[in-house]
Amino acid sequence: MDVRSSDGSAGDVDYGGIGTGYVNYRRPDPRIAQVIADALGDARKVVNVGAGAGSYESAAPAVTAVEPSETMRAQRSTGLPRAVDAVAENLPFADGEFDGAMTLFSVHQWSDVDVGLREMRRVTRGPVAVLTCDPALVRDFWLYEYAPEVLDTEARRYPAIGTMAEALGGAASVRAVPIPLDCTDGFNEAYYGRPEMLLDPAARQACSAWSFVDDGVRERFTERLRADLDSGAWDARFGHLRSRPYYEGSLVIVRATPHEAQEQGQARGQA
Repeated sequence: MDVRSSDGSAGDVDYGGIGTGYVNYRRPDPRIAQVIADALGDARKVVNVGAGAGSYESAAPAVTAVEPSETMRAQRSTGLPRAVDAVAENLPFADGEFDGAMTLFSVHQWSDVDVGLREMRRVTRGPVAVLTCDPALVRDFWLYEYAPEVLDTEARRYPAIGTMAEALGGAASVRAVPIPLDCTDGFNEAYYGRPEMLLDPAARQACSAWSFVDDGVRERFTERLRADLDSGAWDARFGHLRSRPYYEGSLVIVRATPHEAQEQGQARGQA
């Protein structure tokens, strides 16, 4: 069943409410883009499921975007193709229509992850790349000390890595994605060495987990973090992160290829 908000958003987030201004804080980072491009390999015709405003679509030569939220589709730049209004669980494409597929920061918002991933595999004859967070690692971030409710929400929402690999089938690999200190894509861990950024309500709004907590949680977080920054308590514990060039947190990329594609690649290497 295709259950959506008034904005068309599918899953557990209404981007009609929180999506305004998203592109100001969630700008694609070129180093993460390279990781995605590497995962897609030589795939040329790629479907991007849960495409949002179109971040990272430069990772492939030809991208068909799928995005159910009217608010997010409206924020796509004029240089990007119009996104198809559809949900992951019911992709309007033929079997094996694409060389590759990607979904980025999206699977935790789907109503049925297994069905959505199986649909991605159905329409894709090559690699499927899923940029997501490992729920087993989400709470290791310093933010948990200040807003545990936010990261508890994240840990519940992100599907287990093994579950996703099983749904995709074939040969799967998982790679940690290092987050650069000056990351331009403003998800929570992108601010690992710039805690002041999370005092900005608009920056928090660009991370969907904050929409699941109430004003009291946000107010307590702001008061405590600001006090610890002013007193130096945050820097005493976590200040070393301010100069760490990369941070390996919960961000991972899951890559799955069908067994037949793996076998064909091995045959070419032996020829």
